[in-house]
Amino acid sequence: MSDTYPTTRPAAKGPAGAGPAEGRLFEASDDGRRPRRYLLTMYPYPSGDLHMGHAEVFAITDVVARHWRAKGFDVLNPVGWDSFGLPAENAAIRRGEHPAAFTEANIATQAASIRRYGVSFDWSRRLHTHEPEYYRWTQWLFARLHERGLAYRAAAEVNWCPQDRTVLANEQVADGACERCGTAVVARTLTQWFFRITAYADRLLDDMSLLEPGWPAHVLTMQRNWIGRQAGPEGTTYRLHDWLVSRQRYWGAPIPVVHCPECGEVVVPDDELPVELPHLEGDELVPGDVSPLAGAHDWVRTTCPRCGGPAERDTDTMDTFVDSSWYFLRYLSPGYDGGPFRPEDAARWMPAALYVGGVEHATMHLLYARFVTKVLYDMGLVPSPEPYARLMNQGQVVNHGRAMSKSLGNGVDLAAELDRHGVDAVRLAMLFSGPPEDDVDWADVSPEAMRKFLARVLRLVPAADRGSPASGGSSASRGSSLSRPGSRRPAEGPALRRAVHRTVHDVDALIEAGRFNVAIARLMELVGEVRRAAMGGRAGDGPGAGDGAGDGTGAATYREAVEAVAVLLSLFAPHTAQELWEGLGRTTPVAAQPWPDVDPELLVTTEVEAVVQVDGKVRDRLRVPVDVGAADLERAALARPAVTRAVGDRAVRRVVVRPPHLVNVVLG
Repeated sequence: MSDTYPTTRPAAKGPAGAGPAEGRLFEASDDGRRPRRYLLTMYPYPSGDLHMGHAEVFAITDVVARHWRAKGFDVLNPVGWDSFGLPAENAAIRRGEHPAAFTEANIATQAASIRRYGVSFDWSRRLHTHEPEYYRWTQWLFARLHERGLAYRAAAEVNWCPQDRTVLANEQVADGACERCGTAVVARTLTQWFFRITAYADRLLDDMSLLEPGWPAHVLTMQRNWIGRQAGPEGTTYRLHDWLVSRQRYWGAPIPVVHCPECGEVVVPDDELPVELPHLEGDELVPGDVSPLAGAHDWVRTTCPRCGGPAERDTDTMDTFVDSSWYFLRYLSPGYDGGPFRPEDAARWMPAALYVGGVEHATMHLLYARFVTKVLYDMGLVPSPEPYARLMNQGQVVNHGRAMSKSLGNGVDLAAELDRHGVDAVRLAMLFSGPPEDDVDWADVSPEAMRKFLARVLRLVPAADRGSPASGGSSASRGSSLSRPGSRRPAEGPALRRAVHRTVHDVDALIEAGRFNVAIARLMELVGEVRRAAMGGRAGDGPGAGDGAGDGTGAATYREAVEAVAVLLSLFAPHTAQELWEGLGRTTPVAAQPWPDVDPELLVTTEVEAVVQVDGKVRDRLRVPVDVGAADLERAALARPAVTRAVGDRAVRRVVVRPPHLVNVVLG
């Protein structure tokens, strides 16, 4: 048995989804030249490949990250893995291998899938919680809590899971069963380590006033109910109990305490951290009534840091929720060796502007992270008593109304869906299915429809090429996507230019509000407008032979519109957007483009689109003043060539006019 287990870590290879032109585009510069925004995704557990839930949460956060960068923010959007825990240990026992091998193989698989999915993470700050350079600081945190009287060991009746053979915190018991495996828990009396979270119960409640603008109300309600403050005859009481952090399992951060016959419990000094896990494998990992670490006799026997006499190490490991209670701070100072993070880095980035993840963590991870942040705030290490200014919960991805399960036969393999429809089509389908907080029923989602939409987008390029400098057209390919205020060209395509500016304005606001599905719908409407301009006012499968003069659109304005489509589309479907961008002759990455400025004058609605039907079937569209009269609208509609062709020799029985939006010609 070697002293410690080996770990392997792949070198960072640049941003996920990035091509050679993008380089280090997605890394936070932290140079102070731009306002900062910290975007955080609940980091995944490495159990197999990515699943449909990952596809949803990563798509959501990537839209926000790309939007903020385009708006000029220095965005920190890091990636890591919550890589300690029972699933890896149980899998290793079944396979007869070390948990590190299982964990690191799954991390490599997930990292490759994330890159394929095109998520714009900052890979330079990547972390794995099972690595000694990370859990060194988890142990440091334990020591700080201990010296403040917030970490203590006591005999208590605890929840014991007979299946996983470990104790559980109250938060990990649901309806009397283990939250992870579903086995009925039993009561046992054991001496365990606790964190005194009850000392912060009042502050955890009272500081919710700081969160109310940005956190979902139902999450705060869940935390209030879990803490359960009540006034009684003997003073205030709580439903909340202290956080039980001892685990009788191997794959976790060792508790940094030695037990000395002379000195009692002694916390390992900071300069002797980390206390590394010994290498155990095979039958050595099988749990019993005590931790497997108790069998690592050479590791257990040590000397007391205080008196130098013989002592024994504590053989419990820490709950993995301790790892995740502070990981967002390690992202701020990757590789820093003087502490878990630099306080000055925390002062620059914290609190996180947005945290995205599942509501199932409301009374565990989110509550624990708030507690630890308050302790660090009291130590003067972080600038805010709360870790996350805004929280967004994503819904669950189900299939035919039920949670996905192999036993139910309704599981959906993400990799197979990506192979079948393409990455961007799956991303769009996820985002278009509804608000982020709603459940997504994959049976109702249509990635194939999104694939067809993206194909239509790419067919915008040939018509745009007619406005390239080589053909004597616009020089827009060398400038910005949209004209800047004060420099617009009112003679070219006023209707299309107005639609572009309105769409850019609307998509901007919709993304900030988290209404990604509506933002995509507005982008689809703009694509329709651009296609009709290419057809000279006629919608079709691709650009026609005309130059878009049907609504007064010139080649330069048309090209600017296609460039705007590429910039907006890059938030949702980055691979297709880059292909469209390169088709326009642009050599810089579309992900590096700034958000287009909007001319306020073009946001004033003076014209709208009127739909012209013949016997209920759409035959044409035309731009009309918002105050157009019924008679003028009818006259203009009946004069359109497409309408006269549709009417032919038949008699017009009546014309239904609903100004300014609709004309329906009813034939006899």
